[in-house]
Amino acid sequence: MSTTIIIADDHPLLLNGTKEFLEKKWFKVIDTATDGNTAYNKIINHKPDIAILDFDMPKLNGLEVAQEIQRNQIQTKVIILTLHKQESLLNEVGKTIHGYITKDSALEELEQCLEIIKKGHTYIGKKLKSSIHFDSRTNTSIDQLTATEIKILKYLEKNLNSTQIAEELFISKRTVEKHRSNIIKKLEIDTTNQNALFVWLKQNPNIFNT
Repeated sequence: MSTTIIIADDHPLLLNGTKEFLEKKWFKVIDTATDGNTAYNKIINHKPDIAILDFDMPKLNGLEVAQEIQRNQIQTKVIILTLHKQESLLNEVGKTIHGYITKDSALEELEQCLEIIKKGHTYIGKKLKSSIHFDSRTNTSIDQLTATEIKILKYLEKNLNSTQIAEELFISKRTVEKHRSNIIKKLEIDTTNQNALFVWLKQNPNIFNT
C-alpha cells in the first residue's frame, strides 16, 4: 500500500515541486497546506503516514505542528523540510520529529528519508550532519530561544512592532513584550539602547541564513 503524505509549505512553488516529485516516485500525496494551522487540521482529518512540514510557516511552524501531533497521540511521523540549520531542530529528531532535511538538498535526500522513516528509523540530512555544529556565541545563544521567540525575532527583523506581531501570532501585545524581554536576556543584549533588539538584528544580518 502506498505511503500517504501531507505536505505543508507557505511557498507555492516549493510546495508544488515537492508534491510533483513525490507523485512521480509513487508516493500518495493526499493533501497540502500553506500554513501550520491548516496543516495540523488536515493531519487530524486524514491521519497520513507522514507529514512533510516547512519549519517557517504562518500561524504554527513545523515544529509546533509536530508537538501538537505528539501531544494528541497522532501516529503521523513528521519530517521537517526547511532552509534553516538549527541545532534546536536537530535535537528534536527522535523526539517530536522523525526527519530533518534542508531544502538545498531536499529532492536528493527526500526519497531516501521517507524510505528510512517508513522502516521505523530517523533521518538527518547529510549536509546538516556536517554543518549543524555552530561555533559562534551568537548562534549558540539563538539555540536557546524557543520557537515562538525565534518567530518574534524574525518579525522584528521585518520591522514589525509589538502590536503588529501580536496580530500576526494571535497573542496579546503584553505577551509579545514578555517574549522580547526573554530574548534580550537570552542573547545577552545591552539594554541601554531602547531599540537594542533592532540594533542587534542589524549587527547580525545573516543570523537566519546559516
